[in-house]
Amino acid sequence: MIPVSSSNMVAVGYNESSQQLIIKFHSGTYEYSHVPSSIYQGLMSASSKGRYHHNFIKNTYPYIKIN
Repeated sequence: MIPVSSSNMVAVGYNESSQQLIIKFHSGTYEYSHVPSSIYQGLMSASSKGRYHHNFIKNTYPYIKIN
């Protein structure tokens, strides 16, 4: 997990071989499946990680809350 500068996110992790993206929010941790590395890289380089998550990840990839 890599700490990020965001008002809503705490840290982000990514497993390229399984294409799993893990995002730790202040409200809980979520695991997203089938996320291409280009989306992860876009998230990490976005000026607003919350906006990027909302626009490109939240309603696009299946997820589960893991805690």
